[in-house]
Amino acid sequence: MSAGLAHIRRHPIKTIGGEGLAATTLAPARRLPGDREWAVLTEAGERHAGEAGEPDRWLPKSCFLRGVASAPLQAVSGGWRDGRIALSHPDRPGIDVDPASEGARLVDWLRPLWPETAPAPTRLVRGAAIWTDQKWPWISILSLSSLAELESRTGQVLGIDRWRGNLWVEGWEPFAERALIGQVIHVGAVELRVTAHIGRCEATSASTDTGRRDIDMLATLDRLYGHTDFGIFAEVVEGGRIAVGDAVRT
Repeated sequence: MSAGLAHIRRHPIKTIGGEGLAATTLAPARRLPGDREWAVLTEAGERHAGEAGEPDRWLPKSCFLRGVASAPLQAVSGGWRDGRIALSHPDRPGIDVDPASEGARLVDWLRPLWPETAPAPTRLVRGAAIWTDQKWPWISILSLSSLAELESRTGQVLGIDRWRGNLWVEGWEPFAERALIGQVIHVGAVELRVTAHIGRCEATSASTDTGRRDIDMLATLDRLYGHTDFGIFAEVVEGGRIAVGDAVRT
């Protein structure tokens, strides 16, 4: 069965929402443009961020608000709309902000979704490097067939949003992507080298509809497959434009 690109996803603010794209342009040794461009620092993260201005280097995920520490954050949805970021949540009124000038409004909106016992959110910052969990300039690639098999075996509709993936492929055999480490694949005219499996965290145990845990994802993956991975990372070798519907060749 032939494979194709089914979804392109980016997450303008780390952990906070996400959006689909019809097309984008990838550059060699660069992440997906606009993905995790912004993130919300915590009091603990401020100790690693340097001066009060924008951080000048990549920081680890422990410095920021993230779903593994707060399941309700997983239910934030939305992205860019008319030059502003518009967000919604089942337990909060909607909000739209200019991240460059209204970060404080967003932080205030997020406070009720963050545990009072955790280091408090402080400010929205733009990345010197994009705020992906990985320090390396990798793009995440996931398989709809693997997701369908996992959903079938768990008896749950899990959806694509909880995985925070960049590219979703349809047409691969379930979990065939696990055999691609070290290989080169093509999405349209773009060439990517597959670098690693994606090890998952407890954030994926929360529903993106409700912001509540509906499965123990790590225990489930380990029980069903003997590991806690889902998806693969890849580095862009030869850049170019990609679009939903492009052929994916291995």
